[in-house]
Amino acid sequence: MRLVYPPRCLACGGLVESDFGLCAACWRDTPFIEGLACDLCGLPLPGGEAGERAHCDQCLADPPPWSRGRAVMLYHGTGRRLVMQLKHGDRQDIAAPGGQWMAQVIAPLLPEGTLVAPIPLHRWRRIRRSYNQSALLGRHMLRHLTGQGAQHVPDLLQRIRATPSLDGKSRSERHRLLSGALRLNPRHGGLVAGRPVLLIDDVMTSGATFRAATGVCRAAGAGPVLVLALARVGKAS
Repeated sequence: MRLVYPPRCLACGGLVESDFGLCAACWRDTPFIEGLACDLCGLPLPGGEAGERAHCDQCLADPPPWSRGRAVMLYHGTGRRLVMQLKHGDRQDIAAPGGQWMAQVIAPLLPEGTLVAPIPLHRWRRIRRSYNQSALLGRHMLRHLTGQGAQHVPDLLQRIRATPSLDGKSRSERHRLLSGALRLNPRHGGLVAGRPVLLIDDVMTSGATFRAATGVCRAAGAGPVLVLALARVGKAS
């Protein structure tokens, strides 16, 4: 099988040594977030040490409602290409390494017994796409979070109102469009109270979607809420 179907780079399609990997050039060009990052939104910050807790100017001026947040990479170049292929190109194979990268980033911050909840798609968009990329990332991520009692609940939240694409929308427009669009799944009404929750999504832009989802979880009595994105829109995007 390896002779007929040799492993290919996820980004460029070149030959690599193992499945679900990046070639050396694409790995080098992928804008992974390393070193100091904002403790609330994951945006890389200049100076400091990787373990230091610091906040970007935006989070200082308008603190988000969640406790801590991280992202794996910036949403530009190879990072944007990988996310777009996962989201719109039916490249579900990207979810496997994406989930592993996300687990590596969030594992040191994750409280014991955390509920992992992907940002939901509206049912019509879910039908058209045939999968929720955030749920795929969560499922693969859980395989690498051993010994922490994390529980993946892919239908914890529901999107009860279809919203248009948020691309190109202003921060205030994003918040307005998402107001009342999410709710807690009635089936899990008693699951959230007192439990830490990790919300995951493929991309964080303004944080409006995470804000709406955090509000739903906190209204249900959740413990600390953390957020995690595969990619973060930043200054370099």
